[in-house]
Amino acid sequence: MVRVSNNLVGILNFVTLLLSIPIIGGGIWLSKQANTECERFLDKPVIALGVFILLVSLAGLVGSCCRITWLLWVYLVVMFLLIVLLFCFTIFAFVVTNKGAGKAVSERGYKEYRLGDYSNWLQKRVNSDKNWNKIRSCLQDSKICQRLLDDGSSTKVQDFYKEHLSALQSGCCKPSDDCNFQYVSPTNWTRTPQSSSTNPDCATWNNDPKVLCYSCQSCKAGLLDNIKSDWKRVAVINIIFLVFLVIVYSVGCCAFRNNREDNAWKRYP
Repeated sequence: MVRVSNNLVGILNFVTLLLSIPIIGGGIWLSKQANTECERFLDKPVIALGVFILLVSLAGLVGSCCRITWLLWVYLVVMFLLIVLLFCFTIFAFVVTNKGAGKAVSERGYKEYRLGDYSNWLQKRVNSDKNWNKIRSCLQDSKICQRLLDDGSSTKVQDFYKEHLSALQSGCCKPSDDCNFQYVSPTNWTRTPQSSSTNPDCATWNNDPKVLCYSCQSCKAGLLDNIKSDWKRVAVINIIFLVFLVIVYSVGCCAFRNNREDNAWKRYP
């Protein structure tokens, strides 16, 4: 008689097997439809994730339903390693995103961002020229600054200061407030005799739509603020997924024990 744990492992892995198909399909679609390097960035990881889930699900499904002990053992080893890696990544995500936040500015609807406020590990990632050149290209392709003009290129300075800009728009699309530049439009600012500042971003700013403040420290800080928020959401989801994996792993251990007992009975009738 087939045990309940074997049935349950089989059902769970059949569901994950079905889920892997649209994941692989989505990765293939991304690789075919993407027009820029930034859009193609996720296609290979998505396909790899889908194939991994497919293979693990097959191992669990066949091992539990066909009573193949060694295959179920491989499945449990992979599941254990996945639980450990996911647990370590979750802890790491909370640690590296613990520091950093935008600073409110008086009479401004947006916040200012400083790279030094974030963790050293994250700073090293964006300060790498190789990494940042790719990121900057992606930001330019996203036209995140062009949206400010599309929303109102004739916005008055008083109204602009009340705008609730995103972290990337605040850091990449305008100079820092302490530069004391004169406002012309959301992405056009001119230097004045009072524009002296110790902030290196002030010298980096350029009104060219392809340059703006994409090389500024504030732009990197704005990106890290986005990453911080995204990673915290991912960490919370990981905790839920970890609980699910631990339950599946426990049921899989019961199925593995059932297979060993059945094989022992067959060996000694």
